[in-house]
Amino acid sequence: MTVSAAALNSTVLSGGHPRRFIAMLVFVLGALSATAPIAIDLYLPAFPAMADALGAPESRIQLTLTSMMIGMGVGQAFIGPLSDRFGRRAPLLIGMSVFTLASLACAVTTSADLLIAMRFLQGLSGAAGVVVARAVIRDHFEGDDMTRFTAKMMFVTMLAPMLGPIVGAQLIRFGPWPTVFVFMAVLSGLSTFLVWKFLPESLPARERRSMGMREFGSSLGTLVRDARFIAPTLVVIMNFSMLFTYVSTFSFISQEELGASPGFYSLLFAAGTLALLAGNQTNMILIDRSEPHQRMIWGMAISLTGVAWIAGVQFAGAENLWTIPTGIVLMMFGCGVVFPNAGAAAMSSQPPQIAGTASAFMGSLQMGAGGVMPALATLGGVTLGSMTLGLSVYAVATALAVVWTIRVYRSEAAPVAA
Repeated sequence: MTVSAAALNSTVLSGGHPRRFIAMLVFVLGALSATAPIAIDLYLPAFPAMADALGAPESRIQLTLTSMMIGMGVGQAFIGPLSDRFGRRAPLLIGMSVFTLASLACAVTTSADLLIAMRFLQGLSGAAGVVVARAVIRDHFEGDDMTRFTAKMMFVTMLAPMLGPIVGAQLIRFGPWPTVFVFMAVLSGLSTFLVWKFLPESLPARERRSMGMREFGSSLGTLVRDARFIAPTLVVIMNFSMLFTYVSTFSFISQEELGASPGFYSLLFAAGTLALLAGNQTNMILIDRSEPHQRMIWGMAISLTGVAWIAGVQFAGAENLWTIPTGIVLMMFGCGVVFPNAGAAAMSSQPPQIAGTASAFMGSLQMGAGGVMPALATLGGVTLGSMTLGLSVYAVATALAVVWTIRVYRSEAAPVAA
């Protein structure tokens, strides 16, 4: 990769990369990775209004969220290997361009079924930003250097879901619900421009792999059999299922069961995301002071405490707009600690030549779980009780996956690669 002379004169950081290049990479990949997440939750405050406007039940509107998550899972399965074959830039630019058009299509839909289909297309194309960003990071970093960079990028990325519902609440305050999708299209167009202008190719042609179906299947089989990859990947999947059960249900619960306004809901959501950011930054501070497995244990313990608090409050009949968010804040803080360590452990276990495929596999499982698991948790309806049950099941599953990950890495001669 070519770096300018000015950049080479900058202070060199981990991995031998100049400080200016690191800053550019954080900004561009952060904006890129934030596009799909903000598309996920920007329209959450509009759920009740969308149900009324489209004449659809709440469960049908929730499927627009599920369809996007499934689309992101399917999209990553294809786009990751394509980025190993054709490089990072081409699949990225094509995917983000389609995402922009799909966002505009969502704004003009007149039925819930059509919106569900367009949201699937959004997820399918938006997967490019998520999967390729992880592959680009693996192209440049590994080990603790990768964890540090991932945490920096996550700080930028997490601002999107924190601001998303707040911005969405204001958009529907001054305009109809399709306004949020027009806003998505504008953000996507800007992210596409940043990639085209500032993100150089990070996978040289000599390192690209032409992968047929047999080779692709073999690579997936290798990943599945590699406990150093699959164990932390399960941590990511279960942790994300827990988090997304909250994301996909709390808009209805806070407004219809607990009596929050759309604006107050957006503030509650922002508080949860701020806790996620705080956990992420706490992890950054702890990187040089503790082992990765210790950080995962601490984060998981805090998340379990938060979920236990929510269950206890509901059991005591003391649920309200202050007691329930208190538990959510604890849960989200713990997730902010667990995510970067588990994700970096999984990706660092694989060579750069198959980083796209590994990222695609992990991302597909993560997004598929994010789409399916919350729906399974709310089969009987979107209620505080169903949300609490889902959070409890997935929190325990995350803890078990963390225990397995620690056992796998302790059984190896090498330390945890996170």
